[in-house]
Amino acid sequence: MDKRYTNISKYLSLILRHRPEVVGIELDVQGWVEIEVLLAACAAHGRAISRDDLDYVVANNNKQRFALSDDGQRIRASQGHSVEVNLGYEPAEPPEWLYHGTAVQNLPSIRRQGLLKGRRHHVHLSADEATATAVGQRHGKPVVLIVRAGEMVQAGHPFFRSANGVWLTETVPYDYIDEPPL
Repeated sequence: MDKRYTNISKYLSLILRHRPEVVGIELDVQGWVEIEVLLAACAAHGRAISRDDLDYVVANNNKQRFALSDDGQRIRASQGHSVEVNLGYEPAEPPEWLYHGTAVQNLPSIRRQGLLKGRRHHVHLSADEATATAVGQRHGKPVVLIVRAGEMVQAGHPFFRSANGVWLTETVPYDYIDEPPL
């Protein structure tokens, strides 16, 4: 995506994941908002977005951050909310191993506390190392942690899979994390 669409994607992420009040909208309990309401609110707050541009961002976002309702009239973020929503994801059986990309400077905290969701609803995990590496690079020198998800499930930790394929769980205790040699 070019810079214009990247900026639209970031703006939509802000609104649909963290601060809908920026444009004066409310998300429903599952994080949905009517597209026409969203577009009108954005325009009223100085950031006009056309329906074509919104559709392009939804279709071409490499992380598939957004989902449209089956009727195409509503939109929501797929995961990563810091506002209270219930995405309605059902527990799912993860692969034996999942991956978490982070920066090397975060390792001391992770060793003490495991992976915490912070202000988000869940810890985000990837099914492949390449995605986890890309995530970790955003925050500094990357390191990819291996999460023994199969063992976590056996111990009673539920996992969910978002619409865009991101694996979600409440927390990952450090006992279930393997670090690569640095």
